[in-house]
Amino acid sequence: MGRLSDRVGTFTDSVIRRMTRISDEYGAINLSQGFPDFDPPAEIMDALAKAAYEGPHQYSVTFGAQNLREALADKFEKTAGIRVNPDTQVIVTCGGTEAMMSAMMTICNPGDKVMVFSPFYENYGADAILSGAEPIYIPLVPPEYSFDPDAVEEGFRNGAKALILCNPSNPCGKVFTRDELSCIAELAVRYDAFVVTDEVYEHMVYEPNVHISIASLPGMAERTVTCSSLSKTFSITGWRLGYLIGPEDVIEAAKKVHDFLTVGAPAPLQEAAVAGLKFDDSYYENLKRLYTAKRDYFIKGLDEIGLKHNVPQGTYFVMIDISDFLDNDEFNGWTDLEFCEWMIKKIGVAAVPGSSFFSEPVNHLIRLHFAREESTLKEALSRLAKLIDYL
Repeated sequence: MGRLSDRVGTFTDSVIRRMTRISDEYGAINLSQGFPDFDPPAEIMDALAKAAYEGPHQYSVTFGAQNLREALADKFEKTAGIRVNPDTQVIVTCGGTEAMMSAMMTICNPGDKVMVFSPFYENYGADAILSGAEPIYIPLVPPEYSFDPDAVEEGFRNGAKALILCNPSNPCGKVFTRDELSCIAELAVRYDAFVVTDEVYEHMVYEPNVHISIASLPGMAERTVTCSSLSKTFSITGWRLGYLIGPEDVIEAAKKVHDFLTVGAPAPLQEAAVAGLKFDDSYYENLKRLYTAKRDYFIKGLDEIGLKHNVPQGTYFVMIDISDFLDNDEFNGWTDLEFCEWMIKKIGVAAVPGSSFFSEPVNHLIRLHFAREESTLKEALSRLAKLIDYL
């Protein structure tokens, strides 16, 4: 048998999805992989039921159904303040995952360098490797997860072709300020580089923080590729509907990559999703209130238990500091992965080891999410309270 590709030996399977499999095996409450346990809006489910009988059931246009691309262009104009051409600047992809992979394969040649803020969503490193690029990791410094502008400039000076920006950031919940985004934008313009954004959590931002699309800043519309999805906004993670928005020359090239990666996203699901994109501003305001309440409820519960954590500015993730446990003789020498596996089996709650998000040797953090019904979060907190017995 021939030798396998070298690149597949440079990264592991998804630790997040692995935690879900272990969680399912032991019947734990899954606060690892970030998907809700409640239904999408009724209007979207009704539209899907209609599409099930009336279609479409065959391939849509490879780069996305016309009505969905038009709806996405309208939404982007409202949220980012930029009018894009739905025919030449929008691609519908199989989830935000494929959107990012298509963007990276379009922009990067083998050997190119790409900056990634650390901590980072685990796919970014793999995306860089699969596209032949070399990731350069720039630390985000807690508790505010700020970055050193000099480190970003050094990355560009050393030839980084692009910077990947997750805003709001998974896993740490960082929402980048206008000043921070302006700093990145000025450097990207100065060094003639791209910014590839992941804006999946744009509607889960907690006051007083505000989400700003970097594409809206001066000089950035022509060098920003925006990746996003409908998964989190409409609680349809299993539908795998993502999208790319960017300059015409980039999107024209990305269409070819997307075409040969997946051909196209599911046609009936695209049709049903249009119903959600017709919602007025009140939907997004209610979504923000919903997740603000979940965040506050979960964080209050963690405080009452006595678990140390950050306070996310956006997303539905929270980082828990397990240093005190790892200092305990019972867990002496354990990794965060071993602790998470133990927690699933003994506590009945699944988390993600923080080491899977950091390029630095971080072993004292785990990530939980709160995209769950209050009854589920209440039971999860009840189980997490048992952790204190091990201090």
